[in-house]
Amino acid sequence: MARIDEKTTSEIVAAHGAKPELLVQILANIVNRFGWIPEETVRQLASELNLSRADVHGVVEYYHDFRTTEPGKHIVKICQAEACQSMGSERLTAYAEKALAMSLHDTANDITLEPVYCLGNCACSPAIMIDGKTFGRVDEQRFNQLIDAMRGDD
Repeated sequence: MARIDEKTTSEIVAAHGAKPELLVQILANIVNRFGWIPEETVRQLASELNLSRADVHGVVEYYHDFRTTEPGKHIVKICQAEACQSMGSERLTAYAEKALAMSLHDTANDITLEPVYCLGNCACSPAIMIDGKTFGRVDEQRFNQLIDAMRGDD
């Protein structure tokens, strides 16, 4: 992923009319382009939108997809919502953490492992998302196949 800079941030803000009420959309645009929101970007957004850093930081922390650390090349999300829990997502999460040698919210070996709270795939629980693509009925064997395929695409 490219590195975000002040000029690009200013262009994104300008594209949204520098309206503070569009902060969520501005942050989403930044994350879609760069994968994360560095602290210096939080400061710049606060300044350009005439908001406090606490206001911007609060929004960043509230939404799960707005991360403040650079993610890995691949993002693996495991659903933690009730339907997936009832079908084994807690066991799948424990397995994924062991198989990838990391915990939720960690990044290692170019993979970021994150919880997500509903992928809208409840009928096919447990569900995961890898690099924006959703997969259902994932057990340990299927998880391994998906991770191997993801690594093979590199």
